Amino acid sequence: MAVYKQKGSRKGWYKFNWNGEQVRQSTKQTNKRVAEQMEAAHRTALAKGEVGIREKKSVPTLSQFAEEDFLPFVRRTKDAPDKEKNNTITFYETCVEHLTGFGPLGSARLDQIGHDAIQQFIDYRKCQKLEHRNNKTPEVSTVNRDLATLRRILHCAQEWGKVAAVPKVKLLPGENRRERALSDSEEAAYLRAATELGQALEREYEAALRGIRAVVRGEQPQKPDAFRLRDVGTIMLDAGLRPEECHRLKPENVRDGAIWIFKGKTGSARRRIPIMTDRLRAILDMRFAQAEPGGWLFPAATKSGHIEPSTLKKQHGKAVKASGLAYFEPYVLRHTCLTNWAKWMDPYTLHRLAGHADMKTTMRYVHTSDEHIDAMVKAHKEENGHISWHSAEKSPLGAVAKSQIIN
Repeated sequence: MAVYKQKGSRKGWYKFNWNGEQVRQSTKQTNKRVAEQMEAAHRTALAKGEVGIREKKSVPTLSQFAEEDFLPFVRRTKDAPDKEKNNTITFYETCVEHLTGFGPLGSARLDQIGHDAIQQFIDYRKCQKLEHRNNKTPEVSTVNRDLATLRRILHCAQEWGKVAAVPKVKLLPGENRRERALSDSEEAAYLRAATELGQALEREYEAALRGIRAVVRGEQPQKPDAFRLRDVGTIMLDAGLRPEECHRLKPENVRDGAIWIFKGKTGSARRRIPIMTDRLRAILDMRFAQAEPGGWLFPAATKSGHIEPSTLKKQHGKAVKASGLAYFEPYVLRHTCLTNWAKWMDPYTLHRLAGHADMKTTMRYVHTSDEHIDAMVKAHKEENGHISWHSAEKSPLGAVAKSQIIN
C-alpha cells in the first residue's frame, strides 16, 4: 500500500502506477486504515475496468498562470479609485515582471518549480544590475518582495486546483527594517528645525509682498503653508499615523477628542485614536479652523488635492540636515511614536491603535524590561492582587499613560 501524508497535512494520499500511468489521489481521510481501503477499492475498480485512468489537467507555466489568472484576480479585487489599491496593482505587476523575466522560472510549469529554480532566481536577482540605481544590485528587501509575490502566486495556484502541491518559499535574511526611533532630544531638534524652516518661508513671503513683482507689476505671490512639515511631523509623532493617513486628514476625521481613520491599506487601518496631547490638539484645532468645508487639512496643488510624499520630501531633507541628525525617512516618526507607546501600553491596545493587520508586526515594538516588570509587580502588591487605575498612576508606566490619554 502506497499511502502517505504530505508535509503539513493530516490527510492521507495514495499513489501507485497502473499500466505505466501514475495514479495519485487524496483520500481526505486522517485514518490510515480507511485510506488504505480506499486505495484498494480504486485498484480493484481499475482492474475490473469499471473506471478509467483520470486524465491529468494540463499544468500552466508560471507566466501563463500569472498573466491569465493571478493578475486579473488582483485587478478585480483591487481596482478602485483609491490610489493605494492602484499602487498595489502596480506592485504585483512589477514583481510578476521580475519573476517571469527570468526564463528558467517563467517558462517552468507550476508543478516543476522547486527549490533549485527558486534559488537560481535569487542568484540571478542578486547579481542583476539596476540602471535606475546607478547599476547597483537590488536590496534584500526588493528580492524578498519578489519572493513573497511568488509565494502568493503558488498558493493561489494550489487553492484554485491548478497544482496539487507547491514548494515552500523562504524569504532572505538580513532585510533592513524601519527600526530606528528618535530620542526625545532628536525629536525636539527635528521639530525645531522644521519650525525654523517655516519661519524662513514666512519671511520670504513677506519680502515678496514688498518686492517689485508685487508692488510694480501687481503679481501677488502665493501664500505658502509654511508650517505643514512641522504639523505633519507632530501628528505622526503624537498620534502614530502613517504618512498617507496624515496627508488625507479632513475635519471629519477629528471629532469627540480623537482622530478617526475611516479607510486605509487594510481593514485594520480603520480605527479611533483617543490619544491627544496638548500640542497635537492645538495643531488640529488650528488646521480645523483654516480648512474649507469638506476640504483637506493639508491641501496642496496636486492631482489628489492634498499633500503627497513628494510635497514634503525636499523640506524634510532640509529639516533633517539643519537638525544635525543622520538622515531618516518620514515613516520613522510613526515608528518613534509606536515605540514610545509600547513602553507603557499593552500589546493588544498598541495593535489596535497602530492599525496593524498582523500581531507579529506589533510585537516588533514590544520590548519587556526588568524595570517595567518591577513596576507592575509593585503596583500589584499595593492593591493586594488588583491593579487599579489609582495604583497604576503611582507606577512609572501608569503615570505616563494617564498623562498622555485625554478623552
